[in-house]
Amino acid sequence: YFKQQSGYDYLTTYAIEKTKTSILILGSSRAKNIYNTTIFENQTGLTCFNTGRDGEPIFYHYAILQAALKRYTPKIVILSFDAGNFSKNTDAYDKISALLPFYKTHPEIRSIIALKSPYEKLKLLSHIYPYNSLLLQIIAGNQEYNKEKYITRKGFVPLDNFFSGPLKIFDYTKEKDLDSIKINTYKSFIQNCINHKVELYIICPPYMINPIGIDHSILEGKKIAQQYNIPYLDYSRDTSFTNNQLLFADFRHLNVHGVELLSNNVINKIGKRIK
Repeated sequence: YFKQQSGYDYLTTYAIEKTKTSILILGSSRAKNIYNTTIFENQTGLTCFNTGRDGEPIFYHYAILQAALKRYTPKIVILSFDAGNFSKNTDAYDKISALLPFYKTHPEIRSIIALKSPYEKLKLLSHIYPYNSLLLQIIAGNQEYNKEKYITRKGFVPLDNFFSGPLKIFDYTKEKDLDSIKINTYKSFIQNCINHKVELYIICPPYMINPIGIDHSILEGKKIAQQYNIPYLDYSRDTSFTNNQLLFADFRHLNVHGVELLSNNVINKIGKRIK
């Protein structure tokens, strides 16, 4: 597992145990596929690494932050925010399994892993449990053919295709109940950045959808960020993106053209604060 040189698990290990870049980007696939590390490095003159991993919730991002802060203090942290981040669902807790291999060696993230279930501490007495169902993934991660891709892109994985529609209808008015544990983890994420004097930016990339109402997680995330005086850049309905379907790979992800536009837009907005 820890000898992998490519794949999601390799990037998780690298983020937790190795990266020391000045800019650290955290989030789901909407971080991995949207924030171009090369653009950030070229425009700011600062090193950058993208820790985005498909489908991962705030628990994963907070664990990565905790592990990174134990080793060093990044200059800037960008947290990519998604609609539904605080929704009540069990999938977010199941996805904590990506962190299981680090339980024994990283006490700073054990409290997050414990959220997976009341029995995690007992299950983790087994040396095999953290690696259940990972055999094929580990074999693939130890192959040489795509090793270079993961190293040179520094976590960023571009999407080249174009979204062809049709637009999906999302009725946000039906999802009002929010998960207090996720909200408290989000608050802890913000507070830890403040405590370590890290410049934090919370950014919600655009969606190519037909929305009804406003996502309650986005509203809550913005409100909390404002309470802590943290910049929150909400592009979720920004018409400079949503009026141009050719900027999207699918309804959730920008393609390389949209990525360039967003990355430069973000850098222009935060540029004065980081000089």
